[in-house]
Amino acid sequence: MAAVLDEADGVPQHMRVVEATGRSIRLNVWRGDAAGGSMVGYDVPVQEGMVVLDAVLWVQQHLSGDLAVRWNCKAAKCGSCSAEVDGFPRLMCKSRLDEYGSEVSVRPMQTFPVVRDLVTDVSWNYEINRQIPPFTPTQADLEDPEPWRMQQQDVDRMIEFRKCIECFLCQDVCHVLRNHGRQDAYYGPRFMIRMATLEMHPKDSLDRRPMLKGSAGVGMCNITKCCQDVCPEHIHITDNAIIPLKERMADEYFDPVRALARKAGLSTGRKRRKVTSIKDV
Repeated sequence: MAAVLDEADGVPQHMRVVEATGRSIRLNVWRGDAAGGSMVGYDVPVQEGMVVLDAVLWVQQHLSGDLAVRWNCKAAKCGSCSAEVDGFPRLMCKSRLDEYGSEVSVRPMQTFPVVRDLVTDVSWNYEINRQIPPFTPTQADLEDPEPWRMQQQDVDRMIEFRKCIECFLCQDVCHVLRNHGRQDAYYGPRFMIRMATLEMHPKDSLDRRPMLKGSAGVGMCNITKCCQDVCPEHIHITDNAIIPLKERMADEYFDPVRALARKAGLSTGRKRRKVTSIKDV
């Protein structure tokens, strides 16, 4: 798509913005599809407060209308505009242009298949989500006429995980998925916090430790904390979710006392949680 020209003298409109602000940036965007692609450079006028998403959308509006990019809220809450900005997985709407120099590059997330340009196919994540058993209270809790009450510390640790906006940046940076392609063996950090939300809920009755050890593959994570570092919601994915899940799984399957009990045919039982109701105090 050609640059938009001013009807009066044929000068590209974006050059008038550059003349007014005195600033521009070279935006290098990966263009292509599943068959391959390359980086294409665009000169973008810069105004105060612009973020990388602004620059990408400016290119889409003025220079290349067929540029594919996924976005929605532009407020860092929908998780749609995930990409790799100068090689670092980030939300484009949270990446200010003044954090970079005269040039910045934007690529699609490497872990997921490319659809076109900056758009990737993240449907695998939703397929994994469907495999995780949902919140399941006991029948007694369902029939209890009293309001459910929980200790504040239980509420606090679950609320942290519910801040997730499903940007999948943690999935993108996870070396098990990104470098080794082991989607067949590990659900990834996003679904570790989903399972932690359920496992740590005092009113949930299911035991997902067999899944954690098996198909979810919590043992594949070697706690590098790279997922935690890129989370835009600052969720302590490794410290507060993955490590506690590893401990629960290890207690059940690798504790020698429990192993002897299983060998003797005794039930090790489900580990009791904290107080679930004020009535239990």
